Amino acid sequence: MAKHAHAGNRIRTVAKLKPRREFSAGFVLFRQTPEGPLFLLLDYGKHWDYPKGHLEKGETPWQAAVRELREETGIRQVDRVGPFRHAMHYAFYSKKKGPVAKTVTFFLGRTRKETVRLSDEHEGYAWLPYDKALRRLTYDIAREMLTAACQALSKTH
Repeated sequence: MAKHAHAGNRIRTVAKLKPRREFSAGFVLFRQTPEGPLFLLLDYGKHWDYPKGHLEKGETPWQAAVRELREETGIRQVDRVGPFRHAMHYAFYSKKKGPVAKTVTFFLGRTRKETVRLSDEHEGYAWLPYDKALRRLTYDIAREMLTAACQALSKTH
């Protein structure tokens, strides 16, 4: 059902758009150090977040997470830690796509690699302990994911 909105003398029709569904996957990735785990965060220019990206046709979330990690950071060696698999859901509006309802599945991963080779979609990166990573992450939902990952990690040791 369309609604009509009056703007001055013009009447415009505003259709209720069904959001486009998108699916991504990524990692809350850490490397173990003598001081404790350091978590990898990526600088996307306008926000700090985890390595993640869209699922390609036929990919499982795990396959997409591994591929995106390799493409965004150059890291090929990652071990899944425990059964951690958490999804975050959020919605946004894209000028190109309209309303988008997004689901991102995250895994907890450990790597021994310290060197990161960034893709051109990122401006920087940081390996940070939990408290500093919590402050650096831009979005509350990402901070909640880090907290859940740390709780899961503490149960594996």
